[in-house]
Amino acid sequence: MRLIDTHNHLDCPDFEQDRAAVLQRSRELGVERQVLLGVFRENWEDVWALVETEPDLYAALGLHPIYLARHRPEHLTALREWLQRLAGHPKLCAVGEIGLDYYLEDLDRDGQQAIFEEQLRIAMDFELPVLLHVRRAHAAMIATLKRYKPARQGIIHAFAGSREEAREYLKLGFRLGLGGAPTWPQANRLRKVVPEIPLESIVLETDSPDMAPSMYPGVRNSPEHLPDICVALAELKGVSPEELASASTRNALELFGWS
Repeated sequence: MRLIDTHNHLDCPDFEQDRAAVLQRSRELGVERQVLLGVFRENWEDVWALVETEPDLYAALGLHPIYLARHRPEHLTALREWLQRLAGHPKLCAVGEIGLDYYLEDLDRDGQQAIFEEQLRIAMDFELPVLLHVRRAHAAMIATLKRYKPARQGIIHAFAGSREEAREYLKLGFRLGLGGAPTWPQANRLRKVVPEIPLESIVLETDSPDMAPSMYPGVRNSPEHLPDICVALAELKGVSPEELASASTRNALELFGWS
């Protein structure tokens, strides 16, 4: 199987001791490319330094909603400057991880919305897709995307919404990122939605080191787990692992403009 991990955080300290070994094992298992997500201004350098040293790693840069307290107006200016400097660079593939998080009740929703909308405008200015974090905020996210209608669209990372919410995203041209969450038997609603998502709208991801799949409970998630996630989701969807891997890879290549 040829696979692309469309969302992970391989730059995290969790991988400090064995990152090279993880990369090697992932490649041997068929994970051909990985997208690393920036989440706050201070980690963009680490993400970029890492993707520049490895041929199969790519970067998306953004300001994650759960780090709202550390974001500053000048960080939005910095994001625009980074994207301007890196415009056309083959290692830059998207703006992310950005979005809305209503699960954490102490996060100011108006503040999140303002930062998200500005980043959405920046992504549209640079004609880059967006990689979106959405937790318990699908109605607000869908309404925002309907207002802005980004031409390059992007991915709803770790999709866990309803079938109706899935349909709304698909109408807008977005792909749905699927990883470890649907592999858990207790994810009843999501496991009913996944079989209904068209293959042409699915991309696979791990969100490493978070969101470990059911076959690796209680351990650090890793891009090397993507083949097992693919097998589990293919069974849930009623297709072969090879068919799901091929569709996900094709969708990711198309979204990011990769040959």
